[in-house]
Amino acid sequence: MYHIKVMRNVKISALGCYTPPRQLTNHDLEKLVETSNQWILERTGISTRHIAGEGVATSDLAVEAARAVLDQRGIPAGSIDAILVCTVTPDMLFPATACLVQDRIGASRAWGFDLVAACSGFVYGLTTAAHLVGCGTHQRVLVIGADTMSRIINYKDRSTCVLFGDGAGAMLVEPSEDGQCFLGFRNEVDGSGGEALKMPAGGSRRPASNDTVAGDLHYVHQDGQAVFKYAVRRMYEVCKELLDSQGLTPADVAVMVPHQANRRIITNVADRLGIDPAKVVINIDRYGNTTAATIPLATRDAVSEGRLKKGDLVLFAAVGAGFTVGANLWRWSY
Repeated sequence: MYHIKVMRNVKISALGCYTPPRQLTNHDLEKLVETSNQWILERTGISTRHIAGEGVATSDLAVEAARAVLDQRGIPAGSIDAILVCTVTPDMLFPATACLVQDRIGASRAWGFDLVAACSGFVYGLTTAAHLVGCGTHQRVLVIGADTMSRIINYKDRSTCVLFGDGAGAMLVEPSEDGQCFLGFRNEVDGSGGEALKMPAGGSRRPASNDTVAGDLHYVHQDGQAVFKYAVRRMYEVCKELLDSQGLTPADVAVMVPHQANRRIITNVADRLGIDPAKVVINIDRYGNTTAATIPLATRDAVSEGRLKKGDLVLFAAVGAGFTVGANLWRWSY
């Protein structure tokens, strides 16, 4: 589906983020695994990443991001109708992280659920929230992208441990009085790519056992070349398809906020689109790949730097494990 005509106009009305204070630099990683600062920078563009402290879980990060949104909007948690937590690192398989967040922030009227789409999770969450609010059944939907990737990373595997960090970001979607701010979306799944990026054990197919733990099967496993090629191709294609469906060109986009997986993926996609590099937000150097949190974190930086302003057309885009693919077009509303 390329675009949506909703019953009423919707907007993103607030944004909040949180990253844990501890940082893990490339030089720190040089002491853990056979790598170097130069090797990491050249291949990923990452300099440092934030890592959650001992005992800190995904819900802790999500709660901080949620509270930041409520503070910015100046509303009580009790006015939230639904909470969507986009994550692949829940505190536990059940209850859902959304339930834990709902309880801790005091959102007594809200229902919610966890949305598992890996790096595309936040884009999927925005699409879902726009529909919930747009159809008239919800007034305020809180979308949270939060992951503690450090908990499922093997710090003996230099191909993955250099890539990921921890963080959370959230946006509030509600009705708009200033026209339609949600212009369209393009979401898809290509399950044939599931083997390229996964955590092999811990589910019903391969429950936790001595063998799965000994085999390091509860960590992220990735075919880096396959993911890179697919991400560059499909992120470009879905962005082009979405813009075409709206009668727009890359020149019409004020800011592009791509998922922050790898600087080379981002620059390749921007180059193929023909979009001005100055319009593309890249902050992977400071955070690494925080999975579902990268888009809100990058959006926060774009707003704080004055690059994204009210009325600007912003393009969100991501490719993640699954493979999942997502793109959204919004008019920024504050």
